Amino acid sequence: MAAAPTERLRELGLTLPPPPRPVGSYAAAVVDAGRAIVSGQIVTKDGAAVSPGRVGREVPIERAQELARLATLQALSALADVLGSIDRIRRVLRVGVYVASSEDFVRQHEVGNGATDLLVGIFGDAGRPARAAVGVVSLPLNAPVEIELLVALV
Repeated sequence: MAAAPTERLRELGLTLPPPPRPVGSYAAAVVDAGRAIVSGQIVTKDGAAVSPGRVGREVPIERAQELARLATLQALSALADVLGSIDRIRRVLRVGVYVASSEDFVRQHEVGNGATDLLVGIFGDAGRPARAAVGVVSLPLNAPVEIELLVALV
């Protein structure tokens, strides 16, 4: 039997950050009809984006992949906050990856791997989602990466 997601986190030496608190007119996560969706998550510290700028210009791809991973942990923290535990997640259905990209950057899918590789590590095959990795001109607070999740619940 596979380890529960909370146990897999411990095995991977990971902990969830504190749950995000919305700074606008939205909820960090919403649960309805056996599913939960997490609002877009960017990595911040002291109210500012970590590693601001565009990927392919100011932000190297390796840093963007790490930020995608950290934003995914933050999204899981939002889910743990509304669900009580990430062990209630049956399957990750979709991951949206938004990458603030320089004009010539075309490796958004590789940035997205920072998020989805982590989810597969935690949830196994149930963590392998449908995914969109999209290049955008800018993101809130000049963040380089934003992650959103849609999950099915037990």
